[in-house]
Amino acid sequence: MGDTQNKPKKKSFFKGVRQEFKKITWPSKENVVKQTLVVTVITFVLAVLIAFVDLGVKYGINFLTGL
Repeated sequence: MGDTQNKPKKKSFFKGVRQEFKKITWPSKENVVKQTLVVTVITFVLAVLIAFVDLGVKYGINFLTGL
């Protein structure tokens, strides 16, 4: 029932990981710096925009409840 002679040999897990890492194309340092700068600027701009919307809603609600 258990014919073990015809099974293919298993590759080592770490050999497989090493082979997959060789396939990865890593971005250049310039690309990483540019993309990090873009993400940081967009995050800051969105934070300021959300803060202004929050202040507007706050003052609008206070105005309506103060009538």
